[in-house]
Amino acid sequence: MPEGPKLYLDRELPPEMMAVLGPRANLTGPGADALERADGVIAGASRWDGPRMDEGPHLRVISRSGIGYDSVDVEAATARSIAVCIAPTAPTVSTAEHAVALLFAAAKDVGGNQERLRAASGDYFAQSGSVELAGGTLGLVGYGRIARRVGRVAHALDLHVIAYDPFLDAGAADGAELVSFDELLARSDAISVHAPLTESTRRLFDADAFAKVRSGVIFVNSARGALVDQEALIDAVDAGRVGAAALDVTDPEPLPPDHPLLHHPRIVVTPHIASATSAGRLRLYEHAIDNALGILAGAVGSETAVVVNPEVLEARP
Repeated sequence: MPEGPKLYLDRELPPEMMAVLGPRANLTGPGADALERADGVIAGASRWDGPRMDEGPHLRVISRSGIGYDSVDVEAATARSIAVCIAPTAPTVSTAEHAVALLFAAAKDVGGNQERLRAASGDYFAQSGSVELAGGTLGLVGYGRIARRVGRVAHALDLHVIAYDPFLDAGAADGAELVSFDELLARSDAISVHAPLTESTRRLFDADAFAKVRSGVIFVNSARGALVDQEALIDAVDAGRVGAAALDVTDPEPLPPDHPLLHHPRIVVTPHIASATSAGRLRLYEHAIDNALGILAGAVGSETAVVVNPEVLEARP
């Protein structure tokens, strides 16, 4: 086992990943005893609140193996002088590819066509709900790394790309036309969501938003489930406002087996696995481990780490 700080894994990783990651750091966990001795946490999707942090009295960093940090109580971490960091570049490639796969699955009625074939319903050509994407407009909600990669693929498909991101000005939206949220809803033939979950974006896609979309729009969400009012989405699909939807994220996760999203003929759902390719999983944990070790060593300027609460580091001697 390597020397150095102890990093707690909050989920058990496959042996092939541990074979690669093990030599990088002194990895421990999962398990309460291991957390008690840990200097840092490599956090998957599990919830980290104040009481759980208190189970690790020596913790100095919680390093997310991903880009989101809504599963970490940042205020509680800051109060305990625990730095919280994310790995924003790690999931980009795999998540962007999955978003494109969801776009195609919805636009080409993959699920519906498969179910009709299984049921031997016949007349498959006439029943297919597939639509052609070329020549249409793709609206990207949020225009960060993942969305930009999706946008590059969209250009190759002869789609015009527009984007809504309130944190960008027009000069920063290379490759896309920057528009307002309402304009994106009105103009898009397909919408792909890549926004972070904050109090201002929670339920961003509600009944009012779906009432403004172009009729028959394809809707894709690979960001966070709580960005969408799921009942409003189902209503919009039933009404034909949304032609089809494909989701990698839901609220809650995972959905109960009887949830209507899982049984709707025009909605495809995958279980929050967009970044879970073999390369993507390894990259997520490599970045998270390197970030944690860097912060514990006092190296703040990592190329992969973003510290969510930098005031913790500024207060350290």
